[in-house]
Amino acid sequence: MGNEGSYVALGLKVWRAQIERAGKLFGGLSSEEVLREIAPGRNRLLYLWGHLTAIHDAMLPLLGLGERLHPEFDVAFVSNPDKSRAGIPSHEQVRRAWNVVHAELWKGFEKMSSSDWVQRHSAVSEEDFAKDASRNRFSILLSRTNHLSYHLGQAVLGLK
Repeated sequence: MGNEGSYVALGLKVWRAQIERAGKLFGGLSSEEVLREIAPGRNRLLYLWGHLTAIHDAMLPLLGLGERLHPEFDVAFVSNPDKSRAGIPSHEQVRRAWNVVHAELWKGFEKMSSSDWVQRHSAVSEEDFAKDASRNRFSILLSRTNHLSYHLGQAVLGLK
C-alpha cells in the first residue's frame, strides 16, 4: 500500500470535520435544548451527545492510545436506552467529557504514523488479524466517523 499516508490524512480530515461539526451543533445548545427529543418518543439530543462521547472514549484503548477517561458514561449512554435511568450526566458534564475525550484522541492521532494505523486494534486477536488485515486501527476510525455522521444527521433533524 503505497498511498497509506494519503488515505490516513483523508480519514483524519473527515474525522476532524465531523467532530467540529458535532461540537458546534451540540456545544451551541442550551441545557433546555439538549433535552429535546430527535423525534417524539425517541432519544434526546443529550443522550446522542453522551453516546457519541462514550463510544469515542472507548477508542482510546482500542487504538492503543491509553485508558478510557469516562467509562461511567457507558451505563447512561451505551448499555441502557435513553430515559431508562435517573441521574444521567448533566449537560455540562457531557460537554466537558466531549472536549477532553476529543482532545486526547487527537493528541494520540497526531503521534500515529501511517503504519500504526494499519496495525490491528486491541479488540481483534493476532490470529484473526492474520486472516483479515482490514480489522485494523484505520477501520475503527472509519467506522466511528460513519457512526458519528449517522447520529449527527439525527441531531440535525431533531433541531428542526
